[in-house]
Amino acid sequence: MINVGIIGGSGYTAGELIRILMYHPNVNIDFVYSTTNSGKPLSVAHHDLMGDIEMNFTDTINPDVNVVFLCLGHGKSISFLQENKFGSHTKIIDLGNDFRLTKDSNFEGKQFVYGLPELNKSDIKKANYIANPGCFATAIQLALLPLAKDNLLKNDVHINATTGSTGAGVSLSETSHFSWRNNNMSHYKAFEHQHLGEINQSVNQLQADYSNELIFVPNRGDFTRGIFATLYTDSDESLDNLVAKYQDFYKNEPFVTVTTTNINMKQVVQTNKCIISLLKKGNRILITSIIDNLTKGASGQAIQNMNLMFGLEETTGLHLKPSGF
Repeated sequence: MINVGIIGGSGYTAGELIRILMYHPNVNIDFVYSTTNSGKPLSVAHHDLMGDIEMNFTDTINPDVNVVFLCLGHGKSISFLQENKFGSHTKIIDLGNDFRLTKDSNFEGKQFVYGLPELNKSDIKKANYIANPGCFATAIQLALLPLAKDNLLKNDVHINATTGSTGAGVSLSETSHFSWRNNNMSHYKAFEHQHLGEINQSVNQLQADYSNELIFVPNRGDFTRGIFATLYTDSDESLDNLVAKYQDFYKNEPFVTVTTTNINMKQVVQTNKCIISLLKKGNRILITSIIDNLTKGASGQAIQNMNLMFGLEETTGLHLKPSGF
């Protein structure tokens, strides 16, 4: 069994990790670390776990677990790892943004691999330390990488993506209160969202000469979980050729489906799936990419990475049904 520790156990991504891992056939959850809820049942913070798992939060780590998931706020993983040391055999999967960029990927001799399985699977299998991608970044990269592989990105890409309220985390802010979010919509960090760095990095990994702009407008949606992203750019390729290239790129990727039909977000909510739809109008290609921000955009992808790191089938424990209609 893989003994697992979870750091920052009170947040949404930790709750999603627990929900999936407690039914994973190869995992034992050793501890869930939370200084704010130490000694209290997990269900105090994660109400959906009531009756499913009898375990309390702790403020003590076990440094000898096989793998630890860091579910801390962005920028907090570095300080936590400086203050808390794990065994040399312990693998680390960071769900924050501390190590995603190449310039930040080496920390105290630990080399973090960018954990997008559809791009870096062979490196992930050999890695001990993973920087899990951001949620917007996951949906957008999966939409663009087949084009980048064949050097088909020739122009600016316009991106509009809407995320659920869980993307803002558990801590309340003015824009995450129900009374503000309900029946409302807004954009934020237009043209300068922090995920642009990792998206550009991955695009350039496949198409080094791409220097046009990714023009990204992120939106807050009036729903709890999921990301609905639409991207468009010019392309001389026919729709049939584009579909063939996308299907070939993802032919061995169990969580990505390519279609030309209209898609909707409920098809992926509560799953590790990404569904990509392609539409061509004149010289313009429209790419729609949908994921669950907490699963494929965070905790599900982290478990997918764990499976690869420990030599398991990457789908293990991740056969999850969407919420439906």
